[in-house]
Amino acid sequence: MQLSPGEQSILAYFPTSTTAQDAMKALNEAGITEVQLDRVSKFGVSYDDNYNNPVNQANTLTGLTVYSTNKNNFSDNDERILMAADPSVSGLSSEGYGQAGGKAFLITIVTDEQHLEKATAILKDKGAYF
Repeated sequence: MQLSPGEQSILAYFPTSTTAQDAMKALNEAGITEVQLDRVSKFGVSYDDNYNNPVNQANTLTGLTVYSTNKNNFSDNDERILMAADPSVSGLSSEGYGQAGGKAFLITIVTDEQHLEKATAILKDKGAYF
């Protein structure tokens, strides 16, 4: 992606999806709408609320922990077994294991120079890491 003249981009990291979503809401309320949230992971990420929600009886353990919804239950057995063996799945891993720098949620913002300081102030207020 190439920014247009006068546009600026900001990459901000958050330790939880809740804080990242709160920051996105505040940015949108401030009129900054070019905002995208991604989860940085060593695994392919495809989050599906229905599939990965234990209340809805998730089909796989890895679906809950490493967001493996794009893995078919009847193929890729070797890959699924290796994912299930990851320390983050057992619950016995150290805090923040497997997260990119412990801050696995990335917000990418594209804004004009006029809104740059406002966006940065909102992100700092919401606890972003740059």
